[in-house]
Formats: sequence, C-alpha cells, structure tokens
Amino acid sequence: MSKVSYNYGYIWLLTIAASMGGFLFGYDWVVVGGAKPFYEPFFGIADNPALQGWGTSSAMIGCMIGAFVCFLTTERWGRKKLLAAAGVIFFVSAVGIAFCNSFFWYNIWRVIGGLSIGATLNLSPVYISEMVPSHIRGKFVSINQLLINVGMLICQTINWSIAAAHNEGIDPSAVEFVNTWNAQIGWRWMFGAVAVPAVLFFGMMVAVPESVRWLVKNKQSTKAKATLVKIGGEEYAASELQKIEETVATEDTGMDFKALLQPKMLKILGLGFFLAMLQQWCGMNVTFYYAADIFKNAGYGINDVMFQIVVIGGIAMLSVVATILMIDRVGRKRLMLLGTAAMTLIYGIIGLLFHQEITGLPVVIFVLLNVLAYQLTLAPIVWVILSEIFPNRIRGAAMSLSALVLWVGNFSLTYSFPSIKESIGWANNFWLYGGICLVGFVILYFILPETKNKTLEQIEKDF
Repeated sequence: MSKVSYNYGYIWLLTIAASMGGFLFGYDWVVVGGAKPFYEPFFGIADNPALQGWGTSSAMIGCMIGAFVCFLTTERWGRKKLLAAAGVIFFVSAVGIAFCNSFFWYNIWRVIGGLSIGATLNLSPVYISEMVPSHIRGKFVSINQLLINVGMLICQTINWSIAAAHNEGIDPSAVEFVNTWNAQIGWRWMFGAVAVPAVLFFGMMVAVPESVRWLVKNKQSTKAKATLVKIGGEEYAASELQKIEETVATEDTGMDFKALLQPKMLKILGLGFFLAMLQQWCGMNVTFYYAADIFKNAGYGINDVMFQIVVIGGIAMLSVVATILMIDRVGRKRLMLLGTAAMTLIYGIIGLLFHQEITGLPVVIFVLLNVLAYQLTLAPIVWVILSEIFPNRIRGAAMSLSALVLWVGNFSLTYSFPSIKESIGWANNFWLYGGICLVGFVILYFILPETKNKTLEQIEKDF
C-alpha cells in the first residue's frame, strides 16, 4: 500500500465527539469534591462519616449499572447510540440535582447521572480505538483522557468561582454556615452547569458515524468502508476493511457470552480487571473527591482549598498533554511502571508528613506531584491498554466488564475512605495506597505486554 494521506481533520472530529463523553465524565467526577463543603451542611450530614461517604460515592452505583448495561447491549446496539443516550442522561441528572431539596433525591439523581458516567468511561475510548489508525491510536485515545482533565479543570474553576463570588467569611463548621448563599444555592449551580456540554455531546454523537469495526461485525461493511474512505482514502479503506473482515469472518457476529469464559479470554479479562482495580485503589480518587478535607487538615482555609483544587486540575490537564506526546514513542508498559514506582515513593512521603504533623506547603507540593505522576501514567494509559487488548468480537462487552470492576473499586474506595481515615489516620491511609502501588509495580513488571504501534488485529493475534 502506498503512503496514506490521512484526513486528520475528520479523525479529530470523530475523536473530539467521543471525547466529549470524557469531558462530561471529568466534570461529573470531581464536581462533588468542590460542592461537598456546601451541600453537606445543607443536608445536615457534616458530622456523619457514613453519610458523607454515601453522598460522595452514590453516583458510583449508577456507574456500575451503566457499565453492566453497556456489557449487555453495546455489541447489539453499537457505541454511537449508547453514547448519545448518555448525553441525555447527563442533562437530566444535572437539572435534577440543581432543583433537589433532600439528601434522598440528591442521591437518586447522582445514581441516575452515574449511568451516563459508566457508559462514557468505557465506550468513548472504545469508539476512538476502533476508528483511529494504529500508529496514532495511543495518542488519540489519550485525547479522551485530556478532555476528562479539561472537564475536571473547568469544573474546579467553576466551583472556585462560585464559592469565591459569594464568600461570606463564615467558617464551614459554624452553625450559621448553612444559611449562606453557597450552602443554599451555590452547590446547585456547580452540579447544574454540566447540562450545557451535555447537549453539545448529544448533538455531536448524533452527527458522527458508528464504529467501523462494529459495523463490519454486524454485516454493514459498506457503511464501514465509507467511513474508512473519509479517514484515509480508497486504498486505506480497502486494506483496513480486509484486515477487520479477516478477524471476524469465522466468528459469530452476535455477542457470545460463553466466549468470555474461555481460558485465554479469562486471562486477558484478568489483566483488564487488575488494571481497572489498580487505577482506583492506587488512591488517587481520594485526592480528587476529598481534596478539600486533605488541604483543610494541612491547615488551609476554604478559599485556599478551592484554589488548590483548581491547581490540581491544571496539573492534571498538562500531565495528560505530556502523555499524548510520549505514549506512542515510549510505550505503555514503561509509563505504567514509572507511574506506580513514583506514586509508591510519593505516598510514603505524604504519609510521613502527616505522621510528623508537618502541614502547609510541603503537603500541597507532594499531593500535586502525586497528581502529576498519576495523570502522566495510570489515568490515561489504563484506558489505552484496555481499548487495545480485547478481541474485536467482544471488545465492547469486555471493556464494559472492566469498567464495572473499575466502578466497584471506585465505590469501595470512595465510600470507605472517611471511615478508614477515622480508624487508621491520615498517615497510615497514604501508606496503604503506597503499598498498593508497590504491589501494582511488581505485577505489571511481570505480566503487562507492550502494545504500541500494533493494529488491533495484530494485538488480537498476539494474545
């Protein structure tokens, strides 16, 4: 095949459309971290660790349900329809939370919103990986993670702006704090703002085509070829279509759930489940969800806390930009090992700072370094690897199962953190996460393969 002239404008359009799901996930993922100092007094749960954990983690129940629904339906309905539906659910949830007046309904709407988070988290990278040429796949799948971090940064900036604009100088622990504008209204705007990009996401997903690999599996090769022609021209389309058809020619195009139980498939699923659980139990979500608590315990006031949360978002976004530039050159495995090693060391230092009761700037610096290490490595690369290692036939379902495992890990981590922290203290909590990262380093060193610069069909043959 002669040198392909790729239509990068079209590739970017497809990638940004799917990555808007990542943007919404990023916003919804961290909005609770900035809003919790205000909604907790409003709902009267500021002194109840169990209810605090439930308020922070209830969306994860919806995430688990959303991931399981995708597991059952994505091979039948495709990626596009489910992503478009997620946009509608994001909108409905945002409006519902903005107008709710009880902790019960707050959690109901958070669970409903979690359905869309559970869908977009795994389907957005799957869609991109199935559309983008292999030599740039890692970079473009990482764009989804970049948009996640853009969503986080915008959310954190909005939260900070809302909180600062109506700061009444009342300590959050004071009884009268519940009557402030932020405790009554501000947190509603923080959640409700996601309704605007939700509409944009829905419109973009309606406009783009279905995944070419899903189309081929479902005997719609003509539509798949038309999209491939737009991506790289007639010769590229013919070559790619032949490769895809070869991998599915002898397979049942419907979803055979028994295929997931085959020994070779169980081995790949086991790797996927481990990566998903490691990404959560490395402890970084504690930083995102409970940043306000961490910085308050480090001696900072509410305005400083909100600003530092914005800084976390900025560092996270810049880190992913660096990953996008490196991932297709350095490789997935090296970056994963770098991340787990760095986080092991940093958690050890943060734990030591809390153990020695050293507060202030040192805690902030090492928390930000930890965010940097995570966002350079585990945050984007886990999803790149998961979008690559599963066979064409069951990629969507296997990704959905991996996402379900991820949300089980996320929920268990987030819900248990307030109680664990109260039981073992800040220092031991961070040392626990450091130990988990160390175990992750050792296991990944021995079992994680390298997938850079390989087509999805080559990776499938290798496995």
